[in-house]
Amino acid sequence: MWTVTGRHGIVSAPHHLAAEAGCGVLRDGGSAAEACVAVAATLAVVYPHMTGIGGDGFWLIAEPDGRVHGIHGCGGAAAAADLSLYAGMAAVPTRGPLAANTVAGTISAWEAALDGGTLPLARLLRDAIDHAERGVAVTAGGAAIAAAKGAELRVQPGAYAAIFEPDGRPLAAGDLLRQPALAATLRALAAEGLDSFYRGDLARRIAADLAALGSPMSADDLAAHRATRPAPLSVAIRGARLWNSAPPTQGIASLLILALFDRLGVDGVDDLPFVHGLVEATKQAFRWRDRHCGDPAHMTADAQALLDDAAALDAMAARIDPARALPWPQPPQWGDTCWFGAADAAGQVVSCIQSTYFEFGSGVVLPGTGITWQNRGSSFRLAAEGWNALKPGRKPFHTLNPALARFDDGRVMAYGTMGGEGQPQTQAVVFARYARSVDLQDAISAPRWLLGRTWGEETTSLKLEDGFAPDLYAALAAAGHEVERVGGPTATMGHAGAVVRHADGRLDGATDPRSDGGVAAW
Repeated sequence: MWTVTGRHGIVSAPHHLAAEAGCGVLRDGGSAAEACVAVAATLAVVYPHMTGIGGDGFWLIAEPDGRVHGIHGCGGAAAAADLSLYAGMAAVPTRGPLAANTVAGTISAWEAALDGGTLPLARLLRDAIDHAERGVAVTAGGAAIAAAKGAELRVQPGAYAAIFEPDGRPLAAGDLLRQPALAATLRALAAEGLDSFYRGDLARRIAADLAALGSPMSADDLAAHRATRPAPLSVAIRGARLWNSAPPTQGIASLLILALFDRLGVDGVDDLPFVHGLVEATKQAFRWRDRHCGDPAHMTADAQALLDDAAALDAMAARIDPARALPWPQPPQWGDTCWFGAADAAGQVVSCIQSTYFEFGSGVVLPGTGITWQNRGSSFRLAAEGWNALKPGRKPFHTLNPALARFDDGRVMAYGTMGGEGQPQTQAVVFARYARSVDLQDAISAPRWLLGRTWGEETTSLKLEDGFAPDLYAALAAAGHEVERVGGPTATMGHAGAVVRHADGRLDGATDPRSDGGVAAW
């Protein structure tokens, strides 16, 4: 694969049909934000194992005037989702109606992002509606996940089996996936407006379906939801300023990794100081994240204040031993998702990420609307107080975090990945490679690593793909890392992507060979 270049617009997405949908909007005069809504809607149809309109979404938008702003389409817990609902349980279930306990915020983020847009909703949702109605070929990755998770999903109440196993078996690669109910829902959104998801006839039908299936979600919960616009977190490093989403996301971890790594003075790429430094910076960042990060209304630490405190960052970096690994593990965070991004000729650059949390979310698919509802609320702790404790209205901790960077030379980079615990790690290595003059596509395609687990992995070792210098694996082990080689490129390392707008207007884009992705340029 190679870096794709354009002049008028560019889109990177983990499915080629989604990238093409977004590029088509750019060709029709839409902005990068409008293109990303088309991408998001198409991904909900063609990549339903990873994302959907029944999940949450986060946006970072860099405007041509230099302003960077964020959108959080993050739903809170239902009013009925309190500790009594889960009495006798050790944890919130990860599947089923009791896992479908938070509002889906994705559509509210689309609405906020489209403020000031010019193209009609019917145009933005056109490709997604067509793919849902006529059908789309199942990808190899989607088929593998459907087969692996089928036993726990087909038993859930709702329409999962009818849609995703219409012949009594999981759909195989190349089979046609048709979602007529979801097509009708997208048509309703185009006709009635996105707010109808929360406060219209569509909202009433969604709430009725959820109630019939046993979810604690209600029409009042949907009606009370609004997207928010918290200021993104930001930190300066050598040669660039970085942005990421504010809590309840783990954006602070992504920024901390790069801020701490910057202080180590590492100039090489993919050698021992580079890999060891990023891994050890990850450990320090995750320790802070896991102690402090969650719903900002319940946090006792200020993430931006930490990023602004050079002395505190210096002290954290000083805890990194350049020769020895800090003993690990820490508790892992889960989650699967889709990152996508776009840039337009006017200078707007957008970084987006949305998810239903686990593959196919809660597994609860609403028969009347075809919506797969997320299980993000299964991450809540069944505790009266403390970090991420379940409370009605509370927003859960999110692994989702889109990234943006503005280089001192005028380049603007939007980048991100799926992969739960791996998201901040992959963001860090992709950015660090590119900042050291590695080609954008090569920065994504090159071998990666993962500290901890994701995609259902049970081990918390330092997993590395093949392709690094042969002596690096032994050197990392000698430094105290629990090295586990995982073979060639694997989706365990996430599905990364990036777009870059140069100061002269040139647009670059790259996607991950570990995904079914594509870059579409104009």
